[in-house]
Amino acid sequence: MPPPRKVDLLPEELRRFLQEELKARGFGDYEQLAEDLNFRLQEEGLELRIGKSALHAYGQEYQEFVRVQEEASAWAADWMNQNGLEEEAQRHNVLFQMITSLAWKVMHAQMTKPGDEIDPKELHFIGRMLKDVMASSGIREKLVSDERERAAREARQAAADSVEKNARQLGLTGETVAGIKAQILGVSG
Repeated sequence: MPPPRKVDLLPEELRRFLQEELKARGFGDYEQLAEDLNFRLQEEGLELRIGKSALHAYGQEYQEFVRVQEEASAWAADWMNQNGLEEEAQRHNVLFQMITSLAWKVMHAQMTKPGDEIDPKELHFIGRMLKDVMASSGIREKLVSDERERAAREARQAAADSVEKNARQLGLTGETVAGIKAQILGVSG
């Protein structure tokens, strides 16, 4: 197994700093970023130093991660909005981002291993989480669809009842009224 990259040895606070700076600098300016990061490492009393080439390699990897996460987030929000799930889109979006991030980390870790060391169970569990999030969105979509159908049925029934009342007042026969009501309700008369 290869030794860990120096970037992976950064304390969490400095890793967040690095990620924020990478975004703020448009995933560029690696020479200055290396100086700034190494200055912070020195201030913290850590002997770890990271060169610009190591930061560049990490930056490209992190940029791809951010891009994938943004695409996944946009896709999930768009899909939910298109399906009338605006209120739930935010919650599902956050959950989807978290699972996508986790999936990316696990897949990245698996990709660095030789073929015989890859654990298919880890990939299976990530796939299962993604499937479950998508399924929960489908369940919500079905509930919304069922509610819309119920409301439409009630509206048709109210319209049919109103037509029946008015048609009888106008003197139409019971058979004619029943036929009109059946057509409104979408049943055979």
